[in-house]
Amino acid sequence: MRRTQQQRRAETERRVLDAAVALIAERGSRAVTLAEVGEAAGYSRGIVHAHFGSREQLLAAVVRDAQRFDVPEVAGSGLDRLTALVRAYLQNVALRRPAIGAFLLMWAESRASDPVLGPLFAERDRAFRADLAAVVRAGVADGSVRADADPEAVAVLLLGALRGIGMQQAGSAAAVAGDGLVEQTVAVLLNGLGSGAGPA
Repeated sequence: MRRTQQQRRAETERRVLDAAVALIAERGSRAVTLAEVGEAAGYSRGIVHAHFGSREQLLAAVVRDAQRFDVPEVAGSGLDRLTALVRAYLQNVALRRPAIGAFLLMWAESRASDPVLGPLFAERDRAFRADLAAVVRAGVADGSVRADADPEAVAVLLLGALRGIGMQQAGSAAAVAGDGLVEQTVAVLLNGLGSGAGPA
């Protein structure tokens, strides 16, 4: 079956992203050039430039792609939805895929005021905190989250915990991973935020 131009383009972009992720996970983003990414993907530097435009745009695409993870649809309370999000994030981190390592390494680099990654991750972190705060706010409204919970403060705390656990897992001397860590984190979340009353 003959592939369409759109299918060929998508395949090329996938190969370039996978090559960039592998190189970044191994050496960090600052040490990676478009020429190296093109070569690792089996193409020229020109094809990387044609598909992504610049190193900055390639890094932004890597960040977007690496940050994706599946969160199951939960019809329950705000606390149920928050618990599902935290569980999905940690289960994704526990997989230790190269994309996760690349994402967390770039996040660490962004903290060092990288001129490209700093603004990119500042926006990503703002959006993630806003999503977390919205779910906490919904939990307060439906009675599943304690009434005195400050959604913005909880969002900062959760983002710090999730990223911190991820950094420990991504390191060469990884912390204990798996269901035990996920369930313990969820238990702490439920004990700290749960109203004990269930949905209103």
